[in-house]
Amino acid sequence: MGDMLNLGISIDRNNLKKSYFATAQQAEDAAQAHRDEGYTFHILEKGKVLIEIDFKTYNVSAPAVVYLHPDQVHRMLDIDDIIVSSLSINSENLNTEYLKILQELNPIAPFLLEKEAFSVISSSFSLCLNFYAQRNNKLYYPLLRDSCNTLIAYLLSQFLNLAKPDETFSRFEKVTTAFRKLLEKNYINLKRPGQYAALLHISTPYLNDCIKGSTGYSVSYLIQERIILEAKRLLYHTNKSVKEIAFELGYADYPYFSRLFSKVTGISAITFRNKNHD
Repeated sequence: MGDMLNLGISIDRNNLKKSYFATAQQAEDAAQAHRDEGYTFHILEKGKVLIEIDFKTYNVSAPAVVYLHPDQVHRMLDIDDIIVSSLSINSENLNTEYLKILQELNPIAPFLLEKEAFSVISSSFSLCLNFYAQRNNKLYYPLLRDSCNTLIAYLLSQFLNLAKPDETFSRFEKVTTAFRKLLEKNYINLKRPGQYAALLHISTPYLNDCIKGSTGYSVSYLIQERIILEAKRLLYHTNKSVKEIAFELGYADYPYFSRLFSKVTGISAITFRNKNHD
């Protein structure tokens, strides 16, 4: 996906065949884990793909949408012959309301599209792609930006159709949703359940009751899981040392972070890195 004009928007439709990855080197190159700079939507129009997102594997069949948040580490493990339409857009070009929804919905698992929805999405993408090619158009940038945001709005409507209506959430679920939003913004700086309870203006025991009732896990467990997910991403995607990663995640006490990683995952950070780079 190219972005020759540095607009913060990349869009392309590709036909990828399994034969393109026939050699060991081609397969290895295709399976390199990475992060995208923008908010990325892959619309699988034909075929099947096996993809790993944040260390979870998904077997996706067309027609489907795979959404990737900029934080998420992912890699393609295998494909059949596929046609995929891809759009990546940075936060500056996203409608602020759509950006807010994407941040609140993160993460979103890949999901299948109904026939009617797929038809709308495919034709909308074709229009965006058409505008992307009109580089001499005097309104090139607004045409491209606004058409892409329209497509994203429709994609978001499909995501929201899968979500549970707000009015059907229990009090425990509403507290859990609010906690997860705070956790996503503050996990580097706030690591104690009481700090989140204070921000939510509730007691720590009540917060724990809500989280346990909704997820089956304690507040401390979810805080640690979020921290360790980011640690895994950095171990996998960067060459930073474990000590550097610990510091980046808010741990001045490097040995404590190492013990925490081993406790949560069952293996050391170095073992995790070596295992996933084999």
